[in-house]
Amino acid sequence: MRFELFVASRYLRSGQGRRVSGITGIAIGGVFVGVAAILIVLSVINGFHQELRVRILGSTPHVVVTKYSYEALPFGGASDTILELLRRFPGVVNAAPFIYAKTLVRSDNGVEGVVIRGVDPEQETSITDLAGTITDGAFAFDSGGIVIGIELARALGVSVGDQLNIVSPFGGTSTPLGFIPRTKHFRVNGIFDSGMYEYNSSFIYVGLTELQEFLAMKGMVTGYELRVKDVYGASRLAKLLTTRLGYPFRAVDWIAQNRNLFTALRLEKVVTFIVLVLIVLVAAFNIIGMLTMLVWRKTREIGILKAIGAAEPAVTRIFVYAGLLIGGVGTVSGALFGFIVSWLLNKYRFVTLPGDVYFIKNLPVEMQLQDFVLVCVAAFVITLAATVYPAYRASRLDPVEAIRYE
Repeated sequence: MRFELFVASRYLRSGQGRRVSGITGIAIGGVFVGVAAILIVLSVINGFHQELRVRILGSTPHVVVTKYSYEALPFGGASDTILELLRRFPGVVNAAPFIYAKTLVRSDNGVEGVVIRGVDPEQETSITDLAGTITDGAFAFDSGGIVIGIELARALGVSVGDQLNIVSPFGGTSTPLGFIPRTKHFRVNGIFDSGMYEYNSSFIYVGLTELQEFLAMKGMVTGYELRVKDVYGASRLAKLLTTRLGYPFRAVDWIAQNRNLFTALRLEKVVTFIVLVLIVLVAAFNIIGMLTMLVWRKTREIGILKAIGAAEPAVTRIFVYAGLLIGGVGTVSGALFGFIVSWLLNKYRFVTLPGDVYFIKNLPVEMQLQDFVLVCVAAFVITLAATVYPAYRASRLDPVEAIRYE
């Protein structure tokens, strides 16, 4: 063991030299609590983000191809040229046409503005996982059948088998009293719960052919929805598709469709990290105070060391090593504790959440290696910076003044 490291470890122990002193334990505990808190909270945030991504990917296509102006496209059925090109494109699992429109829906209990999507019943199950989120009824689009979100069903006061009246934003009849829009009765065949309030409260799914007829869009679609092999490479694939199809087509991936949400989530994680790092900064000030007091208490010993030949760099290293021992032990033990707690939360899911507030029932946790590395490095650097002032003061002590009255 190097001389400086031996002296540093001895300074951190109690008078008997068998265990760490109380003030050293407090300094280590500050770093321990800070590192553990940051890692546990970041793991929980990652878990929420992952659950959210799963819910979004289960309810929306990975890539959507439309015109820039969202104008209707002519659709040639199973032999449609664009549809065949999309299905053959590298990285695409399947593609299907869809219709997207905003309209009003009315029941005996109220009226709501909704987004209505016309989908191919045979292809939709290979594009999204919406069929697996049905809580009542079935994912079926027989004559006059629709599937609606659970929150929308509650708002309208309907259940499976009830009738809804949907207003068409296109077509209608002009009368002396004004324009009368087209309306049609639909039967609720299924109710889904995607885990996303926005989808549950505003989306209605209808069979593609029936919606084409209702919206006077026979032989037309809004665009094409795609499922891809690599969901996290969807952005790159969307850019390739936009280039391949050319103007006026564009492809938008699932991340771009929810850009505001994911931007807010990233900002939330960054702000949370910064706030929690303040805990480590408080621990760093504790280390500064502890080492400064140690320099004051060990003035005579430092003077003796310098009198017998210890150079200023050697004295500096003694207190730098002391700070690094505190930071190293606190960081490693905090990271280990954070890992154990996060692992237990993820494995046993013993923390429950109110289902009427959150979209999940148990606290989700996802540990990421980069978070552990970043937090440990940041904590170590902060504790290293905390040693600079006390080490400098110790190195500048005059040995004559230090031992004059001894």
